Amino acid sequence: MKMVSIYDTTLRDGSQTEGISYSLQDKINIVKRLDSIGIDFIEGGWPFSNPKDTQLFAHFKKKKLKKSKLVPFGSTARWGKAASMDKNLLALIKTGTEYVTIFGKSWDLHVKTVLKISLDDNVKLISDSVKFLKKKGKKVFYDAEHFFDGYKANPKYALKTVLAAQEAGAELIVFCDTNGGILSWEIEQIIKEAQAAGVKGFGIHCHNDLGFALANSLVAVNLGASQVQGTINGYGERCGNADLIAAMGILKFKMNRGLAASKKISDLTELSHFVSEVSNMAHRDSYPLVGRSAFAHKGGVHIDAMIKNPLAYEHMNPSLVGNHRRFLVSELAGKASLVAKAKELEYDLDKKSPKAKRLHKRIQELEKQGYHFEAAEGSFKLLLKKEFKEYRKFFDLLGFKVSVEKREDNSLISEAAIKLKVKGKLQHTAAEGDGPVNALDNALRKALLGVYPSLSKMHLADFKVRVLDDKTGTAAKVRVLIESQDTKESWATVGVSENIIEASWQALVDSVEYKLLKDSKNN
Repeated sequence: MKMVSIYDTTLRDGSQTEGISYSLQDKINIVKRLDSIGIDFIEGGWPFSNPKDTQLFAHFKKKKLKKSKLVPFGSTARWGKAASMDKNLLALIKTGTEYVTIFGKSWDLHVKTVLKISLDDNVKLISDSVKFLKKKGKKVFYDAEHFFDGYKANPKYALKTVLAAQEAGAELIVFCDTNGGILSWEIEQIIKEAQAAGVKGFGIHCHNDLGFALANSLVAVNLGASQVQGTINGYGERCGNADLIAAMGILKFKMNRGLAASKKISDLTELSHFVSEVSNMAHRDSYPLVGRSAFAHKGGVHIDAMIKNPLAYEHMNPSLVGNHRRFLVSELAGKASLVAKAKELEYDLDKKSPKAKRLHKRIQELEKQGYHFEAAEGSFKLLLKKEFKEYRKFFDLLGFKVSVEKREDNSLISEAAIKLKVKGKLQHTAAEGDGPVNALDNALRKALLGVYPSLSKMHLADFKVRVLDDKTGTAAKVRVLIESQDTKESWATVGVSENIIEASWQALVDSVEYKLLKDSKNN
């Protein structure tokens, strides 16, 4: 089994994602999580250009990692000064790490128009920079920036640059598709020609501007690359980098490559969610291997076959990467999916039973009205509880009023007043909120908290509205999906009405009732 090392650059390339801004503590937390998985190399950032990265390396100088190696990133020396005097290279040495990574120019266009030095001078910069770092006892990864574009423009020169780094003592030449515009068959041809020209150990670093980053990385591994560089969830500038989560799963289970993180490969789904949470980015349902929809089945024919043999419509066991199989319920799926979904939620439902027929008919009726249960498993579970006589009402609504006031300073104030009967007692409360739905949610909780204190541990995580028939304009039906969570899980509920407040109320009530039924079962 050939080993492949994983080089994570989430904290540098990934931090260049639009919308991501890591604090020092965020970076520390991500490093610790990657170390617990056993990622071989973690690129901590560019200490010369970013004081936050300097602090990160100082932190881990005192608190050593258990499995991973932290690596600083920088460039070759600037022209005009000796490598031994270059502040960028000296900053790399100061981090005290075993490995360092530097990048240099492979494309003659960059040498001529960006660096504005001669082609030979650039080769000398590369060689001198690597030699200086080696002399200081560092192991050097050399990132050949724009290598593939450079090779297509001037093959002899691009090869000359990477061979100079190799001869100077670099441990690994990393071929970079920096613009993300190279196709897989071009990658294959160029790497083969580079190998024939004398390039030995090499790694791969691909960007995803054409959607080829992962495929190109795996092509390189198939040709002998011993290192894959990328980011968690494919974060990165523009369209991102190669997704290391998918790469690790494929390398392990599809390409039979050895990984240092092999023993923790079932933690991939959790790792993916963790980094998305710290990055304040939505975790895409469609992520390969670890997305919520990666092993979700909706079609009745698919589900029927899956029940008989999971291999029928799954390329691998989802538990291998920490994910799980899901059966989606809709009017399209039939009773087979209903039975399978019920079983997933620990309900024994016979396909031919009156319960199954009633439930199936009810779902068809509701989805015809605009409800969407595959995205609202909380509301679906309430339907199951009602059919199985496990449902009970926790309160009765006597009425509510919601108002929105725009003031002279242009501020908008929303207020909701609500009347409930809870365990025979009248509750009449009012609360303000950022919007009418938030105000209604606050008022509902305020009325219930004295009787059901566990609601204090629940909050709304997401709120989505969709117009179901835009041709009817402001009179159109809307579907509201609410995602709620507590300290243990998250759940989604749905409401449908021509009135957005009423649709939101339906979803809110389902959300609260789901929480209370769940807590009453556990107590």
